Amino acid sequence: MSDEVQPGHVRVRLDLSYDGTEFSGWAKQAGGRRTVQGEIEDALRTVTRSAETYELTVAGRTDAGVHARGQVAHVDLPRKVWDEHHGKLLKRLAGRLPRDVRVWALREAPSGFNARFSAVWRRYAYRVTDNPGGVDPLLRNHVLWHDWPLDVDAMNAAARGLLGEHDFAAYCKRREGATTIRTLQELSLVRGDDGIITATVRADAFCHNMVRSLIGALLFVGDGHRGADWPAEVLAAGVRDSAVHVVRPHGLTLEEVGYPADELLAARNKEARNRRTLPGAPGGGCC
Repeated sequence: MSDEVQPGHVRVRLDLSYDGTEFSGWAKQAGGRRTVQGEIEDALRTVTRSAETYELTVAGRTDAGVHARGQVAHVDLPRKVWDEHHGKLLKRLAGRLPRDVRVWALREAPSGFNARFSAVWRRYAYRVTDNPGGVDPLLRNHVLWHDWPLDVDAMNAAARGLLGEHDFAAYCKRREGATTIRTLQELSLVRGDDGIITATVRADAFCHNMVRSLIGALLFVGDGHRGADWPAEVLAAGVRDSAVHVVRPHGLTLEEVGYPADELLAARNKEARNRRTLPGAPGGGCC
C-alpha cells in the first residue's frame, strides 16, 4: 500500500486533545453523530476557506466516551493552502473548534510519517476509585467508581502475566480481517494520594475493546472475585470469557503516542502494515 504524499501537497502533523464525554468516538459516522474527526475536519475546512474536506488519519481511533490528552493525527493539504494559512492556522482553529477539543501543534511532518502506521506504541491511562463515597463530582467524567475495595498489589501481580507478545483474542472484540496479536509493553497500577488508582497500559497497538477488557479482568482480581492467575488463564484460552467485563469508557484516556527517529519512520510505516502471526500460528482499533 502506497503512502506517498501526492505532488503539490504537504503532510501536516496535528497534536491534539479532547474530552470524549459528548463525542460518539473519533471516527466520522453516518447519521450526523458528533465525532472528533468530524469537528476538526469541519473546522479545518472553514478556517482555510476550502471547498474540499481534508481527511484526517489518526494514531488511535478512540471509542465513544474515551478521552485523549496526547492524540496524534495527520492531514495532507495542498501546498498553497498550507503556505497561505499555516502561520495563523493554530489560532484560527482555537477560535473555531468547540471547547472539548483542542489542537496544540501543527507542523510539517517528516518524510515517511504516518500518524497511525509510524507509531511504535500508544500509552493509555485508566482511572478508577474504590472510595466508598463514590467519585469526586468534578472528576465524574474521567474516573470510574468501583464499589468494592481493590487490592492494587494483587492487580499488579495479575498484570505481569499479560505482558509480552500474545494473541489477545480473549480481550478483543473481533473484526473481520484484523489480527488480535499485540505486544503489551507495560501494564501497571498505582494508587495516588487521592485514592484514585491509575492503570498505565502501553502496547505497540491495541485491538477493539482491549484496554477496557484488560482493566475489567484486573478489577475482578482486585476485588477478590478471581485469583491473580485468572487473567493469564483467560488469555491462554484464547476465547472471550463472559466474566471479563468491558468497563465503561469514561475512565480511559489516550495519554501519548510514541514514534521512532525520523529516519526510521518509513520503515516502521511499512512494517506496521504487515499482518502479524505468532510463531507456530497459522497464516495470517480501539480500546
